[in-house]
Amino acid sequence: MPKYVIEREVPGAGNLSAEELKKISQTSNGVLQSMGPQIQWVHSYVTGDKIYCVYNAPNEEMVREHAKQGGFPANSVSEVKAIIDPVTAE
Repeated sequence: MPKYVIEREVPGAGNLSAEELKKISQTSNGVLQSMGPQIQWVHSYVTGDKIYCVYNAPNEEMVREHAKQGGFPANSVSEVKAIIDPVTAE
């Protein structure tokens, strides 16, 4: 299944409390549950003013629909074409 990286512009994201992040996660999980097993949230990275999320989904449209239903921004959605790490150099 294709993998996507979603860039979400969230001013002050790095200052969100654990409780606020929990609420965002709960909202996302609720939307995912209603959308079915085709779309999966892998994990997210919270930075100063952005959240980068990694999802498995059949297409970009489904990723954007998740964002719409959850009320989340999806400023950029990019399909991952390859994954590299230090082992790639061997």
